Amino acid sequence: MVKRYFFYILILILGSSVLAQENPHYQIEDLPIPEGIILEVGGLAFMPDGALAVCTRRGEVWIIKDPYATSADPANFTRFASGLHEPLGLAYKDGSLLTVQRGELTKLTDVNGDGKADSYESIAKWPLSGNYHDYGYGPLLLPNGNMMVALNLSWIGYGASLVKWRGWMLEITPEGEIMPYATGMRSPAGFGLDADGELFYSDNQGDWVGSGRVTHVSKGDFVGNPQGLKWAQEEGSPVELTFDMFADSMGTLYTQAMQVDGIKEPTAWFPHGVMGISTSAILLDNTEGKFGPFENQMFIGDQGQSKIMRMQLEKVEGSYQAALFPFTEGFSSGVLRQAWGEDGTMFVGMTNRGWASTGRAPFGIQRLKYNGKTPFEMQRIEARPDGFEIFFTQKINPATVRNMDKFSIKSFTYHYHSTYGSPAINIETCEVSEAIVGNEGGSVYLKVDNLREGFVHEIRLNDVKNQLGKKLLHDFAYYTLNKIPGGGGNQQAASTGSNTSSASSKRITSMPVNWNGKADESIEIATKPGMYFNKEVLEVKAGSKVKLTFNNDDDMQHNWVLVKKGSIDEVGLAAIELGIEGPAKNYVPETENVIFHTKLLEPETTEDIYFIAPDKPGDYPFVCTMAGHHITMRGILKVR
Repeated sequence: MVKRYFFYILILILGSSVLAQENPHYQIEDLPIPEGIILEVGGLAFMPDGALAVCTRRGEVWIIKDPYATSADPANFTRFASGLHEPLGLAYKDGSLLTVQRGELTKLTDVNGDGKADSYESIAKWPLSGNYHDYGYGPLLLPNGNMMVALNLSWIGYGASLVKWRGWMLEITPEGEIMPYATGMRSPAGFGLDADGELFYSDNQGDWVGSGRVTHVSKGDFVGNPQGLKWAQEEGSPVELTFDMFADSMGTLYTQAMQVDGIKEPTAWFPHGVMGISTSAILLDNTEGKFGPFENQMFIGDQGQSKIMRMQLEKVEGSYQAALFPFTEGFSSGVLRQAWGEDGTMFVGMTNRGWASTGRAPFGIQRLKYNGKTPFEMQRIEARPDGFEIFFTQKINPATVRNMDKFSIKSFTYHYHSTYGSPAINIETCEVSEAIVGNEGGSVYLKVDNLREGFVHEIRLNDVKNQLGKKLLHDFAYYTLNKIPGGGGNQQAASTGSNTSSASSKRITSMPVNWNGKADESIEIATKPGMYFNKEVLEVKAGSKVKLTFNNDDDMQHNWVLVKKGSIDEVGLAAIELGIEGPAKNYVPETENVIFHTKLLEPETTEDIYFIAPDKPGDYPFVCTMAGHHITMRGILKVR
């Protein structure tokens, strides 16, 4: 209990600087939950009477009569349904609730009016393999009356489609007809419609997914992971690609999309560790200004970093692309679902069991409320033939943008390969040659010498201020540039770089010759679910020759880093600050506080490192410095 309390306080401290700035504009407040109700949120849906329906990963559906309550009144919660198989989505339609269990789309109806579901109707079913990773998401209600469902890949050391339609989106009619829609999904935890009714989905980093991303999806599209193509020849499939068309490494996803009909490039890349680590729900701002100056933009949740980001779409020459902005962090658990209240309050549903998050509460619902005070932000970014035009929510002071040093732009991309994740590759600095203030101070047009199609562009504005002398609340954004207006893009081949750091005295992977083929001590450590090491304590003798074996048997990337006493948080934050260069540096910052380390290991891989234990006895912390993991993934090396 003491350890968990410490982690919770640590999160509050780490997030306090950001929250202190954001709180004047958007406040996070708890929806109180009575003791004994485990509300691991899988889905949220508002009812016509203003009540909030919540499905949970434990198979229940609860109705919260007053979602704006400030006290935990048991009478405010009614259990509507139970016995479901980990539902991860909820929708209301025509007097019934619709949810996707792992193996079916289910309609729940209160027939006799007693406030509880009497009818559990199976609308459509699909196979299950029994694998723990067989999640199902949805439904998303479509304008044509049908419903969209997305199915996760299984996990067997890599994403696999073990049974029919895993890795697919399925369109389902009210009568239960299943129509395959698109494939290539790995972990499609969120999907939604934009203001024009176009469909977008979010995916998590993994094999064939270099970093988190959001992609526009049309019928017949293939969006990246080849496993779902095993069912592309089934009756009704609109996808024409085949599984055998894909090698283990294929340059970048953008270049493949330009060369092969049917492959869809991502709309927006989310740089791993900087803009989240596990993208979740997509929520369109259709509140007509009730939630601030971001109408028709999308808010993207992140489960692992307990945050919400903002995405602004742009369509250029028929291709969707987007700018990403930080928005709000510091939620109490992992953000999985969002929904709008009648007054424009955003309700945020959370869970972290088995899916570790920086917010340490096991579950919860929080309300994010806008107080009417406009924050000073980049409101949107539009691509131009020779640069970007950045629009602001408040007028800027022109004097603060006259120096080109105020702007920093880099472009980069990711490998498209079967390996888990990718470092940022082909990183190039973009020269800003001119900054033109427009719209009476409402925008600045940055002329950039070397824009590159198919690349993400990191845009940083240093010390830009409004007319009252205030700095931007968030001074960076990421624009995924799929098309340059008017053409003229410069596409470069993908680098063959890897995420393995160069050899150093802090990471020795071969036994030193002078050890004569023998270590004094051999120790092993692995992982366990929830972002933890499987051992909290390791022991070695002072000055001994140590062989350490780190086995990453998790389904995400991890490293093992030994650090000086009292420096875990400093090293962990320094790893986050590596930004897009983090993966290439194994998320190990260059600091004297790092004593020894492994590389960043992919899932189901192992590395041995060799080092001489410290001469001075005592407790030496070890930690995983993958972005954000240092909050929970830590232990002690006891030197005897």
